[in-house]
Amino acid sequence: MGILDGKTALVTGSTSGIGLACARAYAKEGANIVINGFGDKDAIEAERAGIEKEFGVKAIYSGADMTKPDQIADMIEQARKAFGKIDVLHNNAGVQHVDPIEDFPIDKWDLIIALNLTSSFHTTRLVMKQMKEAGWGRLIFTASAHALVASPYKAAYVAAKHGIAGLTKVLALEGAEHGVTANAICPGYVWTPLVEKQIPDTMKARHMTKDEVIEEVILEAQPTKKFVTVEQVAALAVYLCSDAAENINGSMQQIDGGWVAQ
Repeated sequence: MGILDGKTALVTGSTSGIGLACARAYAKEGANIVINGFGDKDAIEAERAGIEKEFGVKAIYSGADMTKPDQIADMIEQARKAFGKIDVLHNNAGVQHVDPIEDFPIDKWDLIIALNLTSSFHTTRLVMKQMKEAGWGRLIFTASAHALVASPYKAAYVAAKHGIAGLTKVLALEGAEHGVTANAICPGYVWTPLVEKQIPDTMKARHMTKDEVIEEVILEAQPTKKFVTVEQVAALAVYLCSDAAENINGSMQQIDGGWVAQ
């Protein structure tokens, strides 16, 4: 028996990285899964089918663009038609861009705010009523240490993640009397495609080599000098869905090797 038997989890941005690890962790606990994101169609289908085979649950895929409210609504409806309801909504989709503010492209600002912040508003507003009526729900947000502290050259990302922190707290209050909790997971640097892709931009912005960026920028922030793993983030997400965590609400769950403690 898993802690999510008979429940459904929707994870945005879950075709790779943290999102995929969390989707797999929820499936291991018995949840039916909705995965979402972009990527190679064959690879995504292999992941979807693999989840079903390995964990004995149902898994569907939505290619909804999380910057498009109409596509988000279609994804939520697809999930409801397949599974009846959504019990765990994990807002994970995100993108990054690194540039000094004077050089920061306007289109990149708009994209990051839309994907990293606004999409969470659109998904949550469409599931909150159903969760309240059911008397149980888990709203989980992949925030970042950057929801709590800032770094240079990441204006849009830091602004969006600080926004997620505020949204999480509001939803925690709105759901508190209805069995619905809202919590944000705040990882430090996790080795994912998102982190890997920002290295060239950071190299350019800071005039550093790749090794210098990894050692002097990325891991310098984390006292442990180790990357957080996607499995560690997923384990925390599963815990937040458990009965033991029912009074954890409105929290920023740091998993950052001590970064924010400095």
